[in-house]
Amino acid sequence: MSEPVLAHYPVDVQPLDISHYRHGNSGVDYVHVFDSQRPGPTVMLQALTHGNELCGVHALDYLLREKIVPSAGKLIVAFANVKAYERFDFDDPDASRYIDEDYNRVWGDDTLFGARDSLELRRARELQPLVDTADFLLDIHSMHEPCRPIMVCGMVDKHVALARKVGTPADLLLDDGHPAGVRMRDRGTFNDPASPRAALLIECGQHWETAAVNVAIDTMLRFLAATGSVSSASAESLLPTGQRLGPPAPQRVIRVTETVVARSMNFEFVVPMEGLGVVPKAGMPIARDEDTVWSAPYDDTVLVMPSLRHLKPGNTQVRLGRYDE
Repeated sequence: MSEPVLAHYPVDVQPLDISHYRHGNSGVDYVHVFDSQRPGPTVMLQALTHGNELCGVHALDYLLREKIVPSAGKLIVAFANVKAYERFDFDDPDASRYIDEDYNRVWGDDTLFGARDSLELRRARELQPLVDTADFLLDIHSMHEPCRPIMVCGMVDKHVALARKVGTPADLLLDDGHPAGVRMRDRGTFNDPASPRAALLIECGQHWETAAVNVAIDTMLRFLAATGSVSSASAESLLPTGQRLGPPAPQRVIRVTETVVARSMNFEFVVPMEGLGVVPKAGMPIARDEDTVWSAPYDDTVLVMPSLRHLKPGNTQVRLGRYDE
């Protein structure tokens, strides 16, 4: 059975020409480093982990156009998988997610420093030294399906504290990583509870909705303030008119307890694919794949980013979690 044919959502966000950002001052294409010459953290912002996720491009473009620079420490601004982004096609926007493989599954040392080769691996190897110098990292993403924003806090609780300092969005996710490979936000001591280094991944909404751009800019500026890169007053004043989201909602933590991975191309959901939808009763079927059935492990099971796009054996199709009390 082949991957299901799914109509894509309207592309309401225009891809930007970022070619003028190619030559920065870092020695790596599409990476810019700003040094305040004052003591402070090294903060990294990344967009285009996936080439079809446009909101982060708009956020970093806004930062660079407005000449927002750190008042303390250093700021690294990186457009990641530019090659995939350059082939963005309005008629098939999902095709530009990556070229050879998922750039966000190659960040384990065994893969980065191994013998394998791909366009995404070559790009990750270029950025790895910069990633490893960052005290704080924000990776800006969006989602296949409509869903309210989610802050992915990785696998250790220390990142929840940083997400609470950022103050947005309302839903904070603690998960168990991806079976297919290590994400950049989980690389090295980002995943060490004893290390002060911290990384967040913001899922801003559906890939091509205008609201996702507003979320990306708002979260980026709040992150810069929370990490001490800019002052809180500066971050508030820098929010563009018409893109201020208002006071954030109270935050809650979703803890993922189970990852549902497709075993064949026959995988299907038996409940609506609603991002952050709740399955009310334990034991209710959620998905099936030939003879395998996944059921709600507890009452009020939360569906985290369910999707049938990019369906293939080994891919995560949904994660199951519960809200902390």
